[in-house]
Amino acid sequence: MRSAGRSPATVRARDDTLARLRSAIVKRSLIALAVVGVAPVSGAHAASQASAKVLYHDGADGRYLLDGTWLFRGGGANPAATSTAGWRPVGVPNAWNAGDNSVASFIGGIASYRRDFVLPPGPASAWIVRFESVNYRATVWLNGHLLGRHAGAHLPFELPLSALRRGINRLVIRVNSRHFDSDLPPSGLAASGVPIGGWWNYGGLLREVYLRRVKSVDLTAVAARPLLPCATCAASMSYSTLVTNYSSSPQQVRVVARLRGRPFVIGSALIRPGGQVRLTRTQSIGHAHLWSLNDPYLYPLVIEPTANGVAAEAYRLAVGVRSIRVTQGHLELNGQPLNLRGVGLMEDDPRSGAALDNAQRDREIGWVRALGAHLIRAHYPMDPYLLELADRYGILVWSEIPVYSLQSGVLARPSVRSFALGMLRDTIAANGNHPSVAVWSVANELTSTPGLPETTWFDDAARTAHAADPTRPVGAAINGYPRAGCQTTAYRHLDLLGLNDYFGWYPGPNGSIADLDLLGGFLDQARICYPGKALLVTELGAEANRDGPPEERGTYQFQQNFVRSSLGIFETKPYLSGVTYWTLQEYKVKPGWSGGNPYPNPPLGQKGLVTFAGLAKPAFGDARSEYRSTVQARPVGSPPNW
Repeated sequence: MRSAGRSPATVRARDDTLARLRSAIVKRSLIALAVVGVAPVSGAHAASQASAKVLYHDGADGRYLLDGTWLFRGGGANPAATSTAGWRPVGVPNAWNAGDNSVASFIGGIASYRRDFVLPPGPASAWIVRFESVNYRATVWLNGHLLGRHAGAHLPFELPLSALRRGINRLVIRVNSRHFDSDLPPSGLAASGVPIGGWWNYGGLLREVYLRRVKSVDLTAVAARPLLPCATCAASMSYSTLVTNYSSSPQQVRVVARLRGRPFVIGSALIRPGGQVRLTRTQSIGHAHLWSLNDPYLYPLVIEPTANGVAAEAYRLAVGVRSIRVTQGHLELNGQPLNLRGVGLMEDDPRSGAALDNAQRDREIGWVRALGAHLIRAHYPMDPYLLELADRYGILVWSEIPVYSLQSGVLARPSVRSFALGMLRDTIAANGNHPSVAVWSVANELTSTPGLPETTWFDDAARTAHAADPTRPVGAAINGYPRAGCQTTAYRHLDLLGLNDYFGWYPGPNGSIADLDLLGGFLDQARICYPGKALLVTELGAEANRDGPPEERGTYQFQQNFVRSSLGIFETKPYLSGVTYWTLQEYKVKPGWSGGNPYPNPPLGQKGLVTFAGLAKPAFGDARSEYRSTVQARPVGSPPNW
C-alpha cells in the first residue's frame, strides 16, 4: 500500500534520495544496523527502539511503529541541536492545535517534532521512514542531514534514511501547516480577511510514523487489481510490483505471489544497484468467491521477493474479487445495480483534532454499520486502517482528492494541475488495493458553470485515473444548482457525478434551492442532462443543535423532517445509484461558521447525525430506518426503474 510518489514534491524527494542511494550504495556492504537496548540522551528525552507492531495489515513486512514519546515545539528547530530545552513530550499522531478555535490556529504555522531512536536488531541493506500523513509541508532531517521534503496531507510518503548511525539516531521534522489558495485544499484567510476553507486546518503528524527494514531489495509499489468481466465470468487478478535494489551489488530478483496459499511467479529480473524494475502478471482465479456488500469475502495475498536466492521482506494484502462499473447510467457491483445509502466522514475529535487513533475509527465505523450505511465519503484520502474496516464490513468508499473549491484562475495554473494529478496518482497507488474503494473522485464543488480551466482539469484527471486504474469509475462531486444547466462538455470523460444537494436548507443562487419541493425536478433534469452517467447524491444536510419547533431552522426536529422528506424524494428516483448524508458526525469547519443555522455554534458544522461529543441526534434514527429498509444492491439484471 505504499505510494509510488508522483506529486512534484514527492518526485523531487524520490529522485534526490535515489541519487543519494546510488552514490552511497557502492560504498556500503550489507551491515547490521542494530543496537539493542535503550540509551539516554541529554535532558529528559531518551532514545528507544521502534515497536515491532503495525496498526493496519496491508503493506510490507519489516515495519516498526515509531510510537512512544516524541518531542514537540512551536516554530522551527535546529535539526542538529542536542538540547531538549523548549521541547515538550507528545504522542504521535498529533495535531498541535487540537482544541484551539482561534483564527491563528485555523491559519496555521510552523512547528517541529523530534524523535530519538535506536534501530531494531537484525541485518538490513537500508532503512526507510514512512509518514502516513503530515499537514501540510514537511522537511525531514536525520542526524542533522536533510532527507527530503514533501507537500500534501492525507497520503503516505517515504524517505530512505541515508545518514544512519550505529546507536542513537535523531529524526527531526519541521511542519508548516499554512495553506494558500493554490494548495489542496485551499485554506486560510481571503484578501478581505474572511476565513476560507471547508474544514479545520489541523497541523502536525496526523497519522502514524513507521520505520521499514529493507533486505537487499524492496517492493516499493504493489498493485493487485481484480478483473471480472461479468458477474458469472471467470475472474482473474492483475499484479504489478515495482522492485528496488538497495544493495551494493546486482541482484537476481524473483517475485512469487501466494493467493489462497497457492504460489505462482509474477516475474524475475536482474537489477543493478540502485535500480528499479516493474514485474507484472495476470493470473486466473478458479471459482472465485466474490466480495459484496453482504458477503465481503477477502483473500489473503502474500507477495514474496527473493534476491540472489535470499528472501527479502514480503508484502501482505487482503484482497477482494469484485467488479465496479457504470452500465447504462447506473453504478453496479458485480453486475448488481446499486442504490446505496451512506454518510460523509471527517477526521475530527474534540480532544485530538484530526489525529485519530484506531479506537476512534472503530467507533466511527460502528456508527456507519448501526445506520445500515454501505457508502462512506470524505474530502480527502482516508486512513488505511479505516479502509481495511470498510473492506471487512462491505462498505464502499467514494475516494476523493482535496481539489476543493479551487478558483478558476488558480486551477488554470499548470503547476497546480500537475500537483493535483500527482496527488491523484499517489491516492490510486496507496489505496487501489482495497476492494471497498469504488470511485476515484477528482474534485468537489468547483464552479457549477465550468470553463476552460475546469474542463481541462476534468479531462486530464479522468484520463490519468483511467490509465492508472482501468478497473474503477471516475467521478466528481458538483454543486446541485439548477442554473448550471447541462455541462456535458466539461464532464464528458467522467463516469459518474455526485450531486451536492442542499435544497430546503441553503437558498442557493437567487434562492434557487431554498424550496425542497424543487429537488425532484432538479434530479429529473440531471438525469436528462447526463443519461449515460451514474448519478449519486453526495451531500445533503441540515444543521441542528437544539430542541425546538420543527419549522425552526437549526432544531433537531427541523433536521428530522428534512432527513425524512429528502430521503422520501430520493426513494422515488430509481435512476439514482445512491445517497450520502453530510455528515455522520459534527466537525470543526472554520472561524465564524454558521452553516445556515440562525443560532450557530462556530466553528462547528452541525449537520452531523452525531454530535461532536459522540451522541446520536434524533435524525440518526430517522436515517437508520430508511437506510435499513432500502435494498442497496439490486438483483443482477434489474431494470433501471426497478
